[in-house]
Amino acid sequence: MSSLRILGLSYLATASLFTLAIFFSDHASLRMVTNEAAQLVAGQFQSRVMAPVLLFVRLEDEKILDPQVSVPLAAPGPDDARLLAHAAVPPIAARKVVAPDLAPAEPTIIMPDLPDLPDVPDAGQGYGGTASPPPPKFSKPDTFSALMPPDIQPDSALGAAERKAVTAQLTQNLAPAMLKNFDLFLYVSKARTGPLAQRLYVFKKDSSGALVMAYDWAASTGREQYEISPVGVHARTDTPAGFYELDPERMYSAYHSHAWDQSMPYAMFFNWEDHGDQTGLAIHAAVGDDISKLGSRASAGCVHISPAHAQLLFNMIRADYRGKAPRFVYDQASQTMSNHGDMMRDAHGNLVMADGYRVLVDIENFSGADRLAALN
Repeated sequence: MSSLRILGLSYLATASLFTLAIFFSDHASLRMVTNEAAQLVAGQFQSRVMAPVLLFVRLEDEKILDPQVSVPLAAPGPDDARLLAHAAVPPIAARKVVAPDLAPAEPTIIMPDLPDLPDVPDAGQGYGGTASPPPPKFSKPDTFSALMPPDIQPDSALGAAERKAVTAQLTQNLAPAMLKNFDLFLYVSKARTGPLAQRLYVFKKDSSGALVMAYDWAASTGREQYEISPVGVHARTDTPAGFYELDPERMYSAYHSHAWDQSMPYAMFFNWEDHGDQTGLAIHAAVGDDISKLGSRASAGCVHISPAHAQLLFNMIRADYRGKAPRFVYDQASQTMSNHGDMMRDAHGNLVMADGYRVLVDIENFSGADRLAALN
């Protein structure tokens, strides 16, 4: 028996009792059931109880009220023309997030990247397997001038007035402690134009301690603009003016800049820390097309000279100018070494000395025009 039949019979019994209760309550005053009263009860029972129940049973037998309705579905065949609901979702390609290519407000690096190669001259091999014999040793710097081949003799076209102007300018720049504690001075003019611009001047001291120009060579300093290196590094191609010492731990007869993808033969890096970074500023030989650009601003910030002059200077410094030299003041707060010529002193006022090279580099935006005009 289905649940609906059970429910219907339960309804029938309940309705019967309910109808009789109503009837007797309506005819409570009757003391006996007469034929007329019996017929009344039967009629009310038929209309109020039996008619709804019979209708319910008929509907249930005919499955009209059956809630379980099933529709047979067959799997679609090859010839079935039905369109199945579907959604075609194209594949979504992975997206690569790229940082925006925005130029920084300030330069992020100073010229070539920091060296990561071992010092190769002592091993007899240069970068890429090129032979690089160790530099010769001489007792006096003057020995180099006597043995220097004709093809690297000084290329100076300066007259007496020009040589005097450069010597006077450098002498004016040097404090007495500088002149006393360094033996070789490399003066670089970074001016774009002028009679004495874009040259490197090499000075020694005579027996009296006065400066004497030994060589002056065409040079190239930085292009002085924002650029993007071949590896995508934003940089300011400046050659900062100031005083610098050479880093005794970063002297390479052969070196390759990864940031600029360029060879740097006979590289002599400066010992200058700027805001926590040991910078890549150096003096080295020009290569390729940069050789023909000597005498103009053409570098990424380093000081370029000809390959022959770079080799001469490199060997001369390594052979004859090693020794203790003053240290420049270091600002712990900014993690920057002074390039203004301020030298470090101990509690007694004595200069703090350290092993290195007794070579001082002075870079200045010096065209020479004003100095020559004053001399004339």
